[in-house]
Amino acid sequence: MPDALYDVAIIGGGPAGSTAATFLARAGRRVVLCEREKFPRFHIGESLLPVSMKTFSRLGVHEKFERAGFLKKYGGEMTSACCEEGVKFYFKDGYRSQSESSYQVPRAEFDKVLLDHAAENGAEVREQTIVKRIEFFRDRVELEVVQSSLGAPEKIAARYVIDASGRHSVIGNHFRLKETYPHLRKISIFAHYEGVELEEGRDASLTRQVRAADRWFWYVPLPNDRSSIGVVLDAELYRQTKKSPEQFLEESLAEQPFLARRMTGARRVTPAYASADFSYRLAQLTGERWMLAGDAAGFIDPVFSSGVFLALLAAEQAADILDIVLDYPRKARRLFARYERLLRRVMKGYLRFVDAWYSKEFIEVFLYPQDVLQIPPAVNAVLGGNISGSFAIRWRMAAFYFIVWLQRYFPLCPRHTLVAPKATEQEAALRSAA
Repeated sequence: MPDALYDVAIIGGGPAGSTAATFLARAGRRVVLCEREKFPRFHIGESLLPVSMKTFSRLGVHEKFERAGFLKKYGGEMTSACCEEGVKFYFKDGYRSQSESSYQVPRAEFDKVLLDHAAENGAEVREQTIVKRIEFFRDRVELEVVQSSLGAPEKIAARYVIDASGRHSVIGNHFRLKETYPHLRKISIFAHYEGVELEEGRDASLTRQVRAADRWFWYVPLPNDRSSIGVVLDAELYRQTKKSPEQFLEESLAEQPFLARRMTGARRVTPAYASADFSYRLAQLTGERWMLAGDAAGFIDPVFSSGVFLALLAAEQAADILDIVLDYPRKARRLFARYERLLRRVMKGYLRFVDAWYSKEFIEVFLYPQDVLQIPPAVNAVLGGNISGSFAIRWRMAAFYFIVWLQRYFPLCPRHTLVAPKATEQEAALRSAA
C-alpha cells in the first residue's frame, strides 16, 4: 500500500473533475486529480445553461470568466429547415427564472480555467497522467497511474474515488456498466468558423438550432469572432455517404438557407471533427468507495447542451456528499443512494426531452407558441436547465408533451416539411468561394 493516503482521488480534469476537486480542497480535504491530457485541449460542448450560474458563483469563477472574454448568453433560437425565421426564447422569461444569462465558451479555455482554479484552491493536479488500473479494498481504493512524460508506474491510494473520466469511464469499463440507447446512435460533424454574420445586441449571443428531416444543426457564437457550427445525424446515415467530415459539413451547411445566409463571408479555421455521440447510461452510478460524475455517468445527445450542466451538478453533489461521508462513513449508503436518485431523475427528464425533439411534432409545436397555462415559460425553464424542476414545471411539461403527441394525429399547429428550400444561386456561389 502506498505511504500517502488521499481523502479523494479524482479521475479526469474536465468540468466535473475540476469542480469536485475545488469544492473538496476548499473543505480541507486532501485531493489528487489525474488528467490524461495536457490542458488546454480542444473540446466540444461550448454552450452553457443558466442553471449552472449558482455553481459558478460558489466556485468563485465569474471574474475569471470575464477576464477570459467568455460571452454572456441570453437565450436561443430554434427553427425548422423549411423556415426562414425561427422562434427566439430568452432565459429571463423562463418560468420562475433565477438567472437571465449563462456563457458561450471555447471549451479549451473554459476547462483550463476550471482546472487551474482547482489547483489554486489546493487540489493536487497531475496532467498527462493515465489511470492504467484500479483496485478496490475494504478501506481504500488504489490507482495505478503512469505519467506519460516519465513512463514509470505509480500507485495512488485514496479513501474514495470520483470517476469523471468522460466517455472512457474508467470505473464503468472496470465493472462493465455501460448501456447504450440504440435509438440515439448519432454522430456530430463540426468545426469552428470566423466571420459568421451576427445579429445586434443580445441576439448576437443566442445559440441557434435548425431541425431538418433527418438531422439537426447548431450554431454557437464564441469570443473573438468565432462560431461553433455542426450537424448531428444518425451515424449509419453518415457512414453511407462515404464523405469526409469536411465535405459532408460544407455541403450540409450550404443546403440550409437559415445558416448559409449567415455564412456568406465565413471561413473554417479548424479541421472538421467527427464525434460519435452515442448516448449511453451506466447501470450503477455509485459503489462501495466510488462515484461517477459527468460523461463517466452517462451522456444524452448534445441537442440541449446538457453535458456541462450535468457534469457540474454531479460534481457539486458528489463533493458535498463525500465531505460528509469522510467524517461519517455510516451515512455513505443513504447519501450515495440519494445522489443516484437525483442524477437518474435529471437524466430521465433530459432523455424524454431529447426523444420529443427527434419527433417532427416537437418543432411544429415549439414554433407555434401559445401563452396557455404558462407552458412556453416552462419549456423555456427546461431549456435553461431546470429539468429536475418543481411540480409546477413538471405538470406543464407533461401538458407540452401531450400536445406534441396530439400534433401527430391532429394539426393543432402548422405542419412543417423540415426540408430546406434550395439555396439561391448567389448564396451557393458565395459559400463555394468561401
